[in-house]
Order: sequence, then C-alpha cells, then structure tokens
Amino acid sequence: PAFTNLADPQFPYLLAAYAREVAMKFPWINYYTPVNEPLTTARFSGLYGIWYPHQRSTAKFIRILINELKGVVLSMQEIRKINPEAQLVQTEDLGKTYSTPKLRYQARYENERRWLTFDILCGRFDESHKLWKHFHRFGIKKEEMQFFLDNPCPPDIFGFNHYLTSERYLDENKSWYPRHYHGGNGRHKYADVEAVRVKLDEETGLEVLLKEAWARYKKPMAVTEVHLHCHREEQLRWFKHVWEVGKNLCRENIDLRAITTWAMLGSYGWNRLLTKLPGDYEPGVFDLRNGTPRPTALAGFIKKLNETDRLIHPLSIEQGWWQRSTRVLYGPFAKEIKMPLRKTDNPLLIIGKTGTLGRAFAHVCEQRCISYKLISRQDCDISDPHQIEAMIQHYKPWGIINAAGFVRVDDAEKEADACFRDNVTGPHNLAMACQKNGIQFITFSSDLVFDGTGKKPYVETDATNPLNVYGRSKVEAEELVKRANPSSLIIRTSAFFGPWDDYNFAHYIRKSLQDYEPVRVAHDLMISPTFVPDLVNATLDILIDQETGIWHLANKGAISWADFALQIADRFGLDKALIQTVAAAEIGYLAKRPAYTVLGSDRGHLLPSFQNALDRYVREEEAERMKVA
Repeated sequence: PAFTNLADPQFPYLLAAYAREVAMKFPWINYYTPVNEPLTTARFSGLYGIWYPHQRSTAKFIRILINELKGVVLSMQEIRKINPEAQLVQTEDLGKTYSTPKLRYQARYENERRWLTFDILCGRFDESHKLWKHFHRFGIKKEEMQFFLDNPCPPDIFGFNHYLTSERYLDENKSWYPRHYHGGNGRHKYADVEAVRVKLDEETGLEVLLKEAWARYKKPMAVTEVHLHCHREEQLRWFKHVWEVGKNLCRENIDLRAITTWAMLGSYGWNRLLTKLPGDYEPGVFDLRNGTPRPTALAGFIKKLNETDRLIHPLSIEQGWWQRSTRVLYGPFAKEIKMPLRKTDNPLLIIGKTGTLGRAFAHVCEQRCISYKLISRQDCDISDPHQIEAMIQHYKPWGIINAAGFVRVDDAEKEADACFRDNVTGPHNLAMACQKNGIQFITFSSDLVFDGTGKKPYVETDATNPLNVYGRSKVEAEELVKRANPSSLIIRTSAFFGPWDDYNFAHYIRKSLQDYEPVRVAHDLMISPTFVPDLVNATLDILIDQETGIWHLANKGAISWADFALQIADRFGLDKALIQTVAAAEIGYLAKRPAYTVLGSDRGHLLPSFQNALDRYVREEEAERMKVA
C-alpha cells in the first residue's frame, strides 16, 4: 500500500490489523500466508534494490526481514482470535549456493542465510545461531530478537518454492560468464550464475534440498510453487519431475503434504521481475489470454494425476531441459558433447518435408526436444487413404500436423484441380484417418478465406467468402475436416516471414534491394504478417493443450505490403527508393486479392505484436550475417 513500505516500523502492526479484517470477512479460511517468501522479498527490496523501497544495504535487508516476520507473528495472533484453527503455511524460496573453493565462505554464508525465515519464526534464532553476531553488527538489538523467542510462531506447514534459478553458482573466473552475471561482495569479484547452467560434481536439485529442509526441521512440508516459464511440454516435464521427487520422499517417510502448481491462472511480468512494462504473460494451469480461463495441458495432466497417480503424456517421457547436457552454457565444460534427442515410440508426424512450415516444425521440434518424423510426398501421398493408414500403423504417432499444400495463389486459378487435391482431398483424408485412430490432427488454412470487406480484424466466427480459387479450397477443406473429425485443430494464418528459409516476403525484399533491383508492392492490401517461429511454437502449445476447432494465429497488428517492405528496408539500411508502392490492381495478380485480411481472435492472441516479431527477425538475421562474416 502507498501509505507504508516494508522498512516502516509500523508495517507489522498495519499488516496484523489488515489480517484481522480478512479473518473476520472470511472466517472459513483455515490456511494463511501473511507474507510470501519474506527472505526473498527482503533481498529484492532491501539488498538488491529491485523492488520498493529500493534499498541496497545489508542493514536494510535485515530490517525488512524482521519487519515482515514480526508481521507474520502478529497477523497469525489476530487471525487466531477469530479462527483458532487457522494454520500458517509459511512459504520461502528453497535455494542453495554452490561455489569454487575460493568462494566457499560466501556460499556458506548464503546457505545459512536461506533458513532465516524458518529459524526466526520457530524461535531458533538466539545467541547460539551462526548469524546472531551478523545481525548485531548491523544494528539489531537483542531486545528486538527477543520478541520472536517470546512469541514463537512455527509454521504448521513449511512451504518451499523452488525454481531452476533458485540454485546459484559462484565463480571468480568471470571471463567464462556474460557480464550481467558479474558482481561481488566487496572482498572478491565473481560471477553469480544459475547452477543448472554449469557442470557441478555435487548433487543438486529439489530432492536434495527438501531432504536438507526435513533434516533441519522435521516438520510437515509442501512444495508450494511448481512453475516454469517455457513451452507446454516442458511445463509437463517439470511438474512430472517435481511430483516424482515428492513420491520418492514420501516413500522415505518424509512428511510431504502437497505439491501445488503456481500460478493457476498464469502470471504477468515475471520475466521482468514486475519492474517494467510490458511483461510477458506466462500461462499456468489455465490461460487467460482470451479473457476467460482456458485449460492448458497442465489442467488435464494434473486431473489425471489426481485420478490415477500416473503422469502419462507422450511428451512427458522425454527428459526436461534441466536434465540434458545442453543445459550447460558456461564454464570449462560448456562445449561438451550434447545429448541427442531420444526417439520415442510415438512421434509427432509432420507432413510437408520440403515446405516452409514443415521444415520450421522440424526445426522447432529439435529445439523443444519433441520426437518427430518429417514426411514427404514420396513417403506418403495423402490423397491416398491407404497410404495414410499404412503410415499411421508404421509410426503410431500421437499427433499429425499437415503442413503440406498448394500455396501458389495465382497458379491456383489455372490449376484448380491440383489445388483442391492438395488443399482439400489430402487434409480430409488425414482428418478421417486421425478420427478413426484417435490421433490429434492439425491442418492450416488462410486469411484468404475472407472477402476483405471488413473494417476490423477478422475473428474465428466471422463468415467466410473467398474471392479466389485458393481461398475456396481452404474454406472447403475447413468444412470437410470439421465434419470428418470434430476434434481437429484448424489454424488460419497470414503472410509468413522468418529466418529459416528464403521463401518469404521479407527475404525477397531484402535480396532484391541488396541487389539494387526495384520492387513493386501493393499499398492497398492490409495483412497480419506472421513470424514463422512464433506461429510454430504457438501451434505446438495448443496442440499439446488438445485444443480443437478454428484458431487465428498471426502476430498482432495490421500493415500493408508496402509498409512492410519499407520497414524491412529501414531495418536493414537498404534503399527505400527502389520500392515502388502501387495499387494491387496495377500489379496484375491473376487471383483477386481481398483488400483487408487482418486476423484477430476471440480465442486469445497467442503471438506477440508484429513489431516485436520484426525486432527479433532483424536480430536473428544480423546475428547470422555476423557468423558468416
């Protein structure tokens, strides 16, 4: 609240008064966490200056921590006056610091400091504590700490939050690490990096840390936050990993009461630690990007877990990135041989080996450790149902992505039969085969299903009315696929651009201008350019979520082809005078083009803005150019 801060001496009393009001308003609530992660919050607010009141001193850090913990004690006293059965679930980040021999003294200090929240609340912080003199040195009087000895408030449940960034490694060899990891303690300069990103000789991870916590306190515990900001399959792998750790501990008679997912509805801005806008949205068990909670794959995963105690999903079998050797980025072992992707018995089949989309899906599956098989027309002619069935029986896929099709919009006017064979017959056959075999299916449609008379972005429920053969083929495919297989996922998208092939508008403009060739582009056709890596990643996420029906996936924004070309010229320092902006009618397209096909969505904007995508495209292209140079 604006009227106080964590360093305010009145903070504990103000918090306790508020806690009493909460207990009176909601007397049926039995579990309370008055302050989440007090030690972590004190570090971020008092030691690192990241959060308000933005202090950077050990004295302020200690003062804030004491204020928070006194607030916890006083709050629970007030709450229990209303509800004597109320229990304290005290959460804290469960981390650990590892180091080189030279910096072992700093690691020892941080590893003792990590227990302060629980030591103080349990009444274990007295003159015999290893950090007692440290507190006294920074102005904390004995009488202040006596409060906690006189008013012990041991948690009923010790709640531990653990992230892959919670364990740290300290190394004085700073040259092995990026500059933003460099720091020090006034005595030595060193890099402070995520321990998961280096190769250590000692055991690390959540199971090790929970056993240490149990050995220290022997009290009921819970893992109170389980979350990764990553793609969906890694969220499944992480939850599975933590669940299996929990089961192992229970088998050893360690009193672990719960594993909880966080955040249930996702969260905003944690990629920037809530310090600046815009922050990314991270979906959790539900995704809120369409304004209502949409269950993600985690929802079904956890529901099955509660029903069967088995975590079975085709993608959860693969090791998480934190378990693969590719996790090692820094230190002397960073260039070791990388672990190959394990080929599972049930791959994802990608139809379209030679196309932009097919190759992009293969590229992203490699990055995301998703086992796949890339299929060409020679491997399987999807106009032949018998070949499709044989392919399915051979590979036994859990999902099929149809990234093939007739894409030459103008040629479709002259080759309608070929266009309909590739864009209608093939997808229809695949949809029927997937329905028969219980396989998830995705196929792609286009913004050209619309007539362009709209004045605002088209959403999934808007009526289609194509102006050309290509658009008609896509509309017919949509209808047949939906009827044959209602659980199919149909992705409408728009003009591709990306870094992995030369067959896109952005590359064409760059290449032409670099060769000093003039280009003619339409200024009266409005589109939603779509960055292929964003499209592929979002498509995989909602496939794993088992979404169905029509989705619009395009980078948010509207731009004409002409302005798109001008922005490419600007970003790469090319001559804009070579760009001739004309009306579409002057270009002489064989197929009629709709004037406005900007894509919006009622189901959720899953892709970043066009400008954000263009920034990343330029960075990737420049980085690739530097490699070649």
